[in-house]
Amino acid sequence: MLEGRFGPVTQSVDAIKSLLIHMGKAISPLPSDVSLDNGRLVLILSNKKDAYYTCTSRACSCPGNQFTHNCKHQRALFPQNPTKPATVETGSIRPTGKWPGGMNGPVDECQSQSRGMA
Repeated sequence: MLEGRFGPVTQSVDAIKSLLIHMGKAISPLPSDVSLDNGRLVLILSNKKDAYYTCTSRACSCPGNQFTHNCKHQRALFPQNPTKPATVETGSIRPTGKWPGGMNGPVDECQSQSRGMA
């Protein structure tokens, strides 16, 4: 029901109401999320309140997941490994090393040689 051939399937409000009744939970007001399978699958009420998105750590049935493949629901409910250190980027693509003689590469080397010959 919740996993289709190509991933999670968005559920109708009526289907989730039936599920909640079966589980013995209140349907009024509609819950913003329903956790199943010990939190490994979460049903999230859409902003329009016309459907529930099925969200797991690997995929989500919301429209945003089609473009980002890691939607806001997944980032909020299933954060990536928080103990992993963030990579530090210097922001520069310029090489840090130098060639022998303090040159930046063959172009600088050729220019210095041509100046010495003149």
